[in-house]
Amino acid sequence: MTLHELWKSYRYLSDLESYSPDERAFLEKFLSGEHDLREKKKREYLLRTSGIKRIKLLTDFDRTFNPKIPREKIMEFMKTDWLKKPCNLVLIGPSGVGKTHVSSAMCYDGVTKGKQTVFLSLFDLTAKLTKARSTYSLIDYYARIPVLCLDEVGYVMPTRENADHLFQIISKRGEVGTTIVTTNLVPSQWGKVFDSVTASAILDRLSMNGTFLTFEGRSYRNRKNNRSE
Repeated sequence: MTLHELWKSYRYLSDLESYSPDERAFLEKFLSGEHDLREKKKREYLLRTSGIKRIKLLTDFDRTFNPKIPREKIMEFMKTDWLKKPCNLVLIGPSGVGKTHVSSAMCYDGVTKGKQTVFLSLFDLTAKLTKARSTYSLIDYYARIPVLCLDEVGYVMPTRENADHLFQIISKRGEVGTTIVTTNLVPSQWGKVFDSVTASAILDRLSMNGTFLTFEGRSYRNRKNNRSE
C-alpha cells in the first residue's frame, strides 16, 4: 500500500479498536518515518534550488568585530512572522560589513522551515531576465516565491527595461512573499542606479511593511585578508 492509502486507512478507520496496540504503534512509527523522510528530501530540494552558495548561520556572525551592526534589530525582525506574512527588509551598508552573510542566513532559515527561497544578485537577476524566452513568465515566477533575496543592489546599473521588470517583481510581491534586499546605497542614492521615477516607485513598494537597517563598520573581508598575510 502507498503512504497515502496507509494514512487514509489509519485516519478514517471507523473502528480504531480493531487495530491491536502493536499494529497502531507500527503504523504511527511508519507514517512518522515516511513524513520525516519526505520533509528531509523537501528541504534538500529547496536548498539545492535556492541559489544559496554557502550555508551561513546568524549564530556564526561575529558582531564583536563590528559592534555597530544592528544585531538586536535583526533578531527582533527574526522573531516576527516574516516567513508567514509578506514584508520587506532592506540591509544598507558598504561592501564587506556582513549584509550578504545575514541575508543568506535568513534565507537558509527559511529553507529549513520548508519555505521556497531564492537568493541571487541583481546582476544575475537582470541576466536571467535578459536571456529569458518568456520574460513575463520569469517575472511571475520571482513574484510568487515566498522568500526572495536580491543581493548587491547598487553595484550594477540595469537597463531601463530591466529596472521596470524589477519594479514589477517587487510590486507584485507586496501581498505574496517576503523580499530581502542588500545594497551599498542609501535610499537617496538609488537615483544613481535607476532613473528617479523608478527608484522612487521601487522604494515606495519596499517601504510598505518594510524595515530598513544600516550596517556600519570595518570590512570582514579585510580582516580575513590580514589574517592570511
